[in-house]
Order: sequence, then C-alpha cells, then structure tokens
Amino acid sequence: MRGAAATALSELEREIDAPGDGLDRLRLVPTPFVPEVRLHLAEDAIVWWARMEAAAGHALPPPYWASAWAGGQALARHLLDHPELVAGRRVLDLAAGSGLVAIAAALAGAAKVVANDIDPYAVAAVTVNARANRVAVDASGSDLLDSGDAEADVDVVLAGDAFYSRALADRMLPFLQRAAARGAEVLVGDPDRGHLPADRLTVLADYPVPTTEPSVDSSLRRVQVLRPE
Repeated sequence: MRGAAATALSELEREIDAPGDGLDRLRLVPTPFVPEVRLHLAEDAIVWWARMEAAAGHALPPPYWASAWAGGQALARHLLDHPELVAGRRVLDLAAGSGLVAIAAALAGAAKVVANDIDPYAVAAVTVNARANRVAVDASGSDLLDSGDAEADVDVVLAGDAFYSRALADRMLPFLQRAAARGAEVLVGDPDRGHLPADRLTVLADYPVPTTEPSVDSSLRRVQVLRPE
C-alpha cells in the first residue's frame, strides 16, 4: 500500500489504538444485520469527520466507510445465507466502503476477493476490517468504472449501496451491465435511493435492515438485492 492509502491506514491504526471512547471514536462492533462481521465504525461519523478534518487542517472525503450502509448489510447477509453465489469464485466488490460485502464474500468461501473504492480511507478501512475478521481481501483504490476490461477477470461483481447519487449510478450501471454481458454474476444491494432503473433489474430478495447511517428518520430500511437484466 502506497501514498494516500498508506497515510490513511496509519491514521486509522492510530485511531483504533487510541484510548478513550465517545462520539468521535471508532469502535470494533458487530454489524447489526450481519453480526458475523465486525467493523471499525464511528459512533457518529459526522462528529468523527469534523475532528479529523480539524486535525488535518484541510477537507477530507466524507467517511462513508465509517457507517454500515443498509444496501451493503443486505447484500452481505444475502451472501452469507447463500454462499454458493461466491464460493470458490473470484469476486470484485465495488464502492466497497468499510469492506463489509467483500468480507462477507470471503467468509462465504470466495477464492479471491478484491474490494475497490477510490477513497484512500476506505481502502485503509477495508484493510483493518479484513484483518479484524481474519480474512484475505485485496484492497484497491483505482477508479475502475471507465475501464474497458476491469470486469474481465472476475466471476462475481458486487455493489452494495453504490447508487447513492445520480452521477455515480450513471457510471456504475454500465460497468455492471458489461460485467453481466461477459458472464459474471452481478448482485446489487439498494435501499431504493431512486437512482436505479427498476425495469432493468430483477429482485432476488427483500430485507428489513437496521441502519447505522447518519441523519436518517427510521431505524430500519427496506433493502432489495437485485440482479441486472
């Protein structure tokens, strides 16, 4: 690991080892809907973000990796309940965040798992979380979505809660469709954020998922696991 990701990893390791607790600290906790997986999460990701930006003296990417997003929880649950989807196969987890879905794939018996996210702190979070769960996950910080063949060497492509903006959805969906056209199994976890074309996906499962997301009105979200047509 080099550059920004290596720096982020050092910072997260210091945060994990720092004494004390409170809203602005990371804690290793079971994921609400997937208790088989433990993650280093922020008690309050916004408060943690504010403290880290103040310490750094400059803006930092939003710490999406510091919360267990509902779409990722549902997809991780689905993999652990249906391990045949990934067992013995090469898996790519896109917009991996904390690495929850990638870790679930590894626990379900995947032969190789790559977790991809362009945020160096997410790459670092995948590293520390995979370590905490004693699984092998390769963390990648490259932007794969515009690559012509990044999906060619994998058997399964996963995207948990990766459609949280229109701009990202417009880039993510063509990548997933290319992967499916090449013969990969493609699975999406989405809590109906309004950016997926419902007529181009098949619903495989529906889950009521406890949410740890900041600034939400309900403690549960309905999440679908889908497969692109």
